[in-house]
Amino acid sequence: MPIRRKRRTTRAARQRRHLRVRKRVHGTAERPRLAVFRSLNHIYGQIIDDDRGVTLAAASDLNGAAAGGAKLQRAAAVGAQLAQAAQAAGVTAVVFDRGGYRYHGRVRALAEAAREAGLAF
Repeated sequence: MPIRRKRRTTRAARQRRHLRVRKRVHGTAERPRLAVFRSLNHIYGQIIDDDRGVTLAAASDLNGAAAGGAKLQRAAAVGAQLAQAAQAAGVTAVVFDRGGYRYHGRVRALAEAAREAGLAF
């Protein structure tokens, strides 16, 4: 009888990396967590207070000024949008959770745009 092995998928690998990052990164009321999720076509960002389990602000490229254009430009627009929403919620400093993705491309564009718009991390 042949031995069956579990298939290693890139999604499972990203989730393992994300768990490794989440062991160290924790959002508090003073410094909530900026979590990034990147799908094939879209990018999403949330600012989360892990102590209370509450999302304080969120933005994505599905609506508003972030819709349309190249993926890198949309990611930068989401970062700026997220920083504005965070400041409206009274958040000025965050810890960055890259979500198991490399700090590269769209994730980096979102982070740098959020920094330029006034978020400290």
